[in-house]
Amino acid sequence: MKPLSEYRRGQGAVKAIYSDLDGTLVGPGGTLFATPEGPTTRTAEAIGALQASGTSLVLVSGRTRDQMREAARLVSASASIAELGAFVIERGFPEEVTECFGAFVGPGRPFDAMARSGAGAFLLERYPGRLEMHTPWAFQDREATMLFRGLLDPAEATGALDAAGYRWLEVVDNGMIPRTYDSLDVPEVRAYHLVPRGVGKASAVRAHREQYGLRPEETAAVGDSLSDLQLAGEVGALFIVANGLPGLGQAADGLENVYATPSTAGDGFAEAVDALLGSPA
Repeated sequence: MKPLSEYRRGQGAVKAIYSDLDGTLVGPGGTLFATPEGPTTRTAEAIGALQASGTSLVLVSGRTRDQMREAARLVSASASIAELGAFVIERGFPEEVTECFGAFVGPGRPFDAMARSGAGAFLLERYPGRLEMHTPWAFQDREATMLFRGLLDPAEATGALDAAGYRWLEVVDNGMIPRTYDSLDVPEVRAYHLVPRGVGKASAVRAHREQYGLRPEETAAVGDSLSDLQLAGEVGALFIVANGLPGLGQAADGLENVYATPSTAGDGFAEAVDALLGSPA
């Protein structure tokens, strides 16, 4: 992965920035004004700079629709992508919602179908001491994905689901959780989503881009996890904030448009915005 210092802005203006929320735009406690290193005002200032430049901010997260609606309002985001790509939500009165349910064909909602099928219970029974529901957020009006925490191999877990007959589902890694839980016997904790195959941040960003006629080079993204790394193929440049680097390992090797910020969380987001809004090369 390239350092931020190697990023060179092209001649055209960036029209939209897609940003992950937890661990990227907001720091510990879910606030704009903290990073793992301490208090900051740089995140809020960067959001203000985006507003002044006319650049759209679109939030991209595993959070629910209700949670994203409030977050988008507070930071004046033009739109948000909820439940890891299952919903694209355009702010307005009324808001416009596009459902991106991938392999799920209904009826009803994917979450309800997962619950009826026993897929979530299958994973919990397969990985005792290594996986549990990510409470309390796992039960807050989720519609399309199930939310877990622990430590496992997503590809192996998806293969196990497939062998058990849950072929329409997959497990997606949504990044590290910076704390431990006594109920889990693992060296680190990560967030995982059980999603319909085809649901992801990349497909949702593509849908949003195409709706507004935006070319990849007119967009950028900022994130901190493997699920954010998917966006490299959908935007002109992807910036990974420093706290996300340990969790990526070598996954970004060979991706020419991915850059690492020197700072963590909101300060890293601010560094990416400064680079994107600065003078073109």
